[in-house]
Amino acid sequence: MPADVWPQPVLDLLAAGGDRPVFEDGPIVTTASVMAGLIRRIMAGLRSSGAGPGVGVTLDLPVTAPAFAATIAAFAVGARVSGWRADLSPAQLSGSLVVDSAQLAALAEHPDDGMPLVAAGRAEDPARITWTSGSTGTPKGVVQTYAAMSAAWVPYPERWPPAIAELATRMQRYLVFGSLASQVMLEYGILALAAGGTLVVAPRPVFPDALVEHRATASVTTVGKLHQLIRDQRANPVDLRHLRALMVSGSPLAPGRLAEALDVLGPVLFHGYGQTETSMISMVTPAEMLTDTATLGTVGRPAVDVSVRDGEIYVRTPTQASSYWQDPDESAEVFVDGWVRTRDLGELDADGYLRLLGRARDVIIVNAQMVHAGPVERALAADAAVAEAYVVGGPDEMTGEAVHAYVVPVAGRTPDPDVLRALVAAQVNDLAVPRTVTVIDRVPLGPSGKPDKSQLPRPDDEM
Repeated sequence: MPADVWPQPVLDLLAAGGDRPVFEDGPIVTTASVMAGLIRRIMAGLRSSGAGPGVGVTLDLPVTAPAFAATIAAFAVGARVSGWRADLSPAQLSGSLVVDSAQLAALAEHPDDGMPLVAAGRAEDPARITWTSGSTGTPKGVVQTYAAMSAAWVPYPERWPPAIAELATRMQRYLVFGSLASQVMLEYGILALAAGGTLVVAPRPVFPDALVEHRATASVTTVGKLHQLIRDQRANPVDLRHLRALMVSGSPLAPGRLAEALDVLGPVLFHGYGQTETSMISMVTPAEMLTDTATLGTVGRPAVDVSVRDGEIYVRTPTQASSYWQDPDESAEVFVDGWVRTRDLGELDADGYLRLLGRARDVIIVNAQMVHAGPVERALAADAAVAEAYVVGGPDEMTGEAVHAYVVPVAGRTPDPDVLRALVAAQVNDLAVPRTVTVIDRVPLGPSGKPDKSQLPRPDDEM
């Protein structure tokens, strides 16, 4: 492996950082040298527990300095790193060392030998498995190898695409929350460190309070939370003078809403498009949107190879995932001849900007998480009063998109919407619960004779 195998650039950055603050958790400030020592101790602890190249390490940790150190340490020993999810099956966790807060404290008790930090990953080995919702609603593991992670632009200023280079200048205090297993949270955290910034923990990530309290210059948000922030700022504005970059992605964002956000928040919005399988694909900057309003309807110029085939976006990048963990059929469907099928529809305009037109796959994105229509429709159809069930997504100010259900009743029966919602919550999850339930006599059919959900009537406010 080359000397810069992931996460060697991060290890080198910390080793040379001295007293520079890199992590702030309330009154606890961790310097680069302290973080490097913590990583060394945890690496020793992981190795003593059997972790190393080819071994799975699953992290069940909050956002803290030791958790960040454990994340980097797990990569540094060459393990297959993933974040904990309660719905992972025994087979998906098989052979993996699960590290929670108590175990992390024990790992960190190992002595610091003071030796140089050297990454041990092997190019062909899986470095990271990012669990996301699969086509059946169960977790799907997106596999990225050490070779792919080593090719990433994140820790290398000389590799930054133009939009990222602009973003990096605003990352002095990057607000982190939720989980460091989040691909977005970790990657932009590394970007902040590479740009000379500090990761600042928000135990309660309520916007705008957390942005003000922690004097954040940058953070990430979903479309629904962005809409709430705009409403709060209009009704009861707070001082966001420190905020210089707010990255929004994960759901469709209408040009009008984006323009409103720029008007209320100022030139701080970066609108990105990417997938777990590809990482960032493109990003449009505040300067671009303010200079040319046509870019408001785009997601920027791609920073990777993009091919639009029959309206569907294909992506190729050295950092892309290689497969889905233990799922050869889905892998063959998505990873095609060196390209990733995004299953999103789009087009490139004359200036090279990418415009999204919809999704080829039947999913609704609620709070930046995918809700697959199939499991929801099956849950609804399990009710004795429902003959057929169809689910679509619609714009929603709070969640980006919301689930809307249409049911054809069994003759002589009247479906109960509360019962249907409870069925979905029990059989799928709370995100998938329909915002509206509309009774229809029959589903519209397309020319092929198949159901055409695009022709369904507008959802009823109440049933």
